[in-house]
Amino acid sequence: MKKFILLLFWVSFSTCLMAQMNKVEYVEYDLDNGMHVILHQDKSTPIVAVSIMYHVGSKNEKPDKTGFAHFFEHLLFEGSANIERGEYDKYVEKAGGTLNANTSFDRTYYYEILPSNQLELGLWLESERLLHAVVENKGIETQREVVKEERRQRIDNQPYGSILSEAMSRAYTEHPYKWPIIGYMEHLNAAEEDDYKNFYKDFYVPNNAVLSIAGDIDLAEAKVWIQKYFGSIPRGEKPIYRPSIVEPSLAGEVRDTIYDNIQLPAVVQTYRIPAQGTPDFYAVSMLGTLLAQGESSRLNKALVDEKQKALFIGNFPLELEDPGVSIAFGICNMGVPPDEVEKGIDEEIAKVSTELISDNEFQKLKNQVENDFISSNARIAGIAESLANYHMYFGDAGLINTELERYLAVTKEDIMRVAKKYFHKDNRVVLYYLPKESKL
Repeated sequence: MKKFILLLFWVSFSTCLMAQMNKVEYVEYDLDNGMHVILHQDKSTPIVAVSIMYHVGSKNEKPDKTGFAHFFEHLLFEGSANIERGEYDKYVEKAGGTLNANTSFDRTYYYEILPSNQLELGLWLESERLLHAVVENKGIETQREVVKEERRQRIDNQPYGSILSEAMSRAYTEHPYKWPIIGYMEHLNAAEEDDYKNFYKDFYVPNNAVLSIAGDIDLAEAKVWIQKYFGSIPRGEKPIYRPSIVEPSLAGEVRDTIYDNIQLPAVVQTYRIPAQGTPDFYAVSMLGTLLAQGESSRLNKALVDEKQKALFIGNFPLELEDPGVSIAFGICNMGVPPDEVEKGIDEEIAKVSTELISDNEFQKLKNQVENDFISSNARIAGIAESLANYHMYFGDAGLINTELERYLAVTKEDIMRVAKKYFHKDNRVVLYYLPKESKL
């Protein structure tokens, strides 16, 4: 009877999810200058998301000039030829909207969420950022200090804050993923005004951008305004730099110790995995969910609840344009040495590498993946970003409606296979994080 009730629950839950999966309709086209435009109309709420994604991240930087992509995320809020310094945010706030930006290894993304009658304002602001941004020493020096403080708060003075940068610097020896997105401060300090101007000229061009708009818009009107504000912007004069470096395989397990301003030790395991969009990536992503998403995940149940060896446990596959990594880490409970937590993680990975997961666990996993996928596109802002991502990385915005099928095509056998293929000792970096005083 319990199994029957459970089955009814899963069927009901899956039906509910599928009902939410309404097809995202959109139109897309290119301007003459190479800018790709994607428009999604949704009149259910009087808001609009205006966004531009630039295909430039930290991996497009030069080895001696790191941090530029992230720096521009800050610098391009300084103002433009037609917007006074410090006024950019105020235009959006006075219109009743919000704005933000973020940078990754692969791209930089800017967006505004506005009342739908302020669409033209959003387009003007983004066109100013693209064509007329003021890249000069006064703004550079201001943002240099802002970025330094951000690094201090998020990495240098944040317990365990350096995990990503320390892991990536050892998982990669050749590929530009090896340096942190925020860059090295000595590079930003040494950079001159012309270095920043050249970066802006090289990467902030319409043929390196996707303009994605979602919300309560009139399509014909939006197209007119897009042509007005972006159509005359000249395309870039030279090819966009895309690194072609292929990272060699790890020669074997890499181990190191990091002494940090922490109280409890931690273990960090970094496994090399395929690029996003590849068949194996979907299986690796589902493996990450199985291992560490939610209180009932395998690592959490084994190491936090049952054995109480870890205070926190996690596993995070990074979705990267080039082959990336999956990072598993655990913060040790008081008095528990890191080798015990490492052993516990290894044991759980070994299980999934050699034993198929049960039907019930697999069904639960697929439901989690469905829910996550639908949730990511439940808001107008999420749809705008997803459409831009799918076009930029895969040349197919339509994946917003079909990528879930790729996840659901993953089998139990695929999960066991990728665990065995990628999550082994010769394909990983292991870091022990220890309190600084233990070094003395």
